[in-house]
Amino acid sequence: MALTVYNTLTRRQEPLVTIEPKQVKMYCCGVTVYDYCHLGHARSYIVWDTIRRYLQWRGYRVNYLQNFTDIDDKILNRAREQGMTMEEVSNRFIDAYFEDIRRLNVKDADEYPRVTDHIPAIHQLIQNLIDQDLAYAAEGDVYYRVQKFPSYGKLSGRNLEQMQAGASGRDLEDPEGRKKEYPLDFALWKGAKPGEPAWDSPWGSGRPGWHIECSAMIRSRLGETIDIHGGGGDLIFPHHENEIAQSEGAFNKPLARYWMHNGMVMVDGQKMSKSLGNFITIRDLLDGKWSQYPHQVDPMAVRLFVLQAHYRKPLDFTEDAIAGAVNSWKTLKEGLSFAQLYGEKLGFSVAGNQLDQELILKFNESGDDDFNFSTGLAILFKLAKDLQREANILVHEGKTKVDTAELQQQWFTLVTLSQVLGLEVLTDKDNGDNSSDNNGLSDAEIEALIELRQKARTAKNFAESDRIRNELQAVGITLIDSKEGTRWHRN
Repeated sequence: MALTVYNTLTRRQEPLVTIEPKQVKMYCCGVTVYDYCHLGHARSYIVWDTIRRYLQWRGYRVNYLQNFTDIDDKILNRAREQGMTMEEVSNRFIDAYFEDIRRLNVKDADEYPRVTDHIPAIHQLIQNLIDQDLAYAAEGDVYYRVQKFPSYGKLSGRNLEQMQAGASGRDLEDPEGRKKEYPLDFALWKGAKPGEPAWDSPWGSGRPGWHIECSAMIRSRLGETIDIHGGGGDLIFPHHENEIAQSEGAFNKPLARYWMHNGMVMVDGQKMSKSLGNFITIRDLLDGKWSQYPHQVDPMAVRLFVLQAHYRKPLDFTEDAIAGAVNSWKTLKEGLSFAQLYGEKLGFSVAGNQLDQELILKFNESGDDDFNFSTGLAILFKLAKDLQREANILVHEGKTKVDTAELQQQWFTLVTLSQVLGLEVLTDKDNGDNSSDNNGLSDAEIEALIELRQKARTAKNFAESDRIRNELQAVGITLIDSKEGTRWHRN
């Protein structure tokens, strides 16, 4: 069975055929860094992290980028409120993003491009659109001519007559639209306002519009066409629609082969919002500061809860749902810990680490069906409960009913497939100890492994390169690749 994905653009499930065989260029819209991450962010980045992990499990080499929007009206408003600069606000909440999202065992992206580092690329793209008569300057602003792009609306299924003027969602365009030739034209460049950061441009001092930013960063970092563009369902219109108009208008090539969107998050059946008083940050949920569930929550219970629903479906955070996920994680955690608790007594050996191929096949069949992990999770729970049962028998009767080789295979299969979904027993983090020696790895040993990985990459032995990266990740070492080389840090 071929791996298939649901493509928002075509509104059907399609086989995944990548630009280059067994390689995936993948971009996900990142956070606007003006506040702490909330449950919607948790759901989104757990989803894309797991899809990335699964693609790697299925033999794809994934180049995954996730941007930071570090210039925006909300950031500027927060900077004014707190007497800080835009950069100070952005850096503060970028740091907070990593603190929160890593607790959920979300692996770092390969790169995190920032908008403010791509101003020249934005200028170049805007000029390209102007040269093709797809954009026009107007009193310091630059707008996109939506009527000049015949397929505008193809992603969202809307037509121009159905759309409302000024539907950009985040761009604070001229309220009267007097600068626009057509009400639905959207801003590519916005003229400078007093007291706000601005950059020189051919159209006057100003800053980029929201939509052009992602188009420029994708073009700069990944090329004119990528394999997968991901994001929340709320970004389909206008953000992703406008990205398509910009990038495809400029280069006459598809921006992405597959457009994928995760479902929205609800809290007790209502859309999460500060006005309703049900806005929950990741750190508040994990630290027991949510009034509906005032208990510390294991991050893996949150990750498990997110994965129990198909990524395209809505997800409702409720007290009962979180409590259920906490109990479910306890079951999985006991199964994952089986070898640590009983392996020595039973005589587990490294040579015995074999996978149950029948279960692997079932797991893959489920995941290949648009990343539907429901069957995969059922496999994990079955294995964990079987191991729980044998542990109870061992404790009470002194021996197990299932032979050691089969038990070790069950445990190793459970651990391996759980890691594909990012469900791991993170002992050091569970204990709040961030000063772990990472299974005894010294800085010199880590650097030596990174050097071996670099040699593997140079030799285009990507399987070995990924193996070393995953090995380091498993013991709490995160690698961040950039044009300047590879940096690392202990989680």
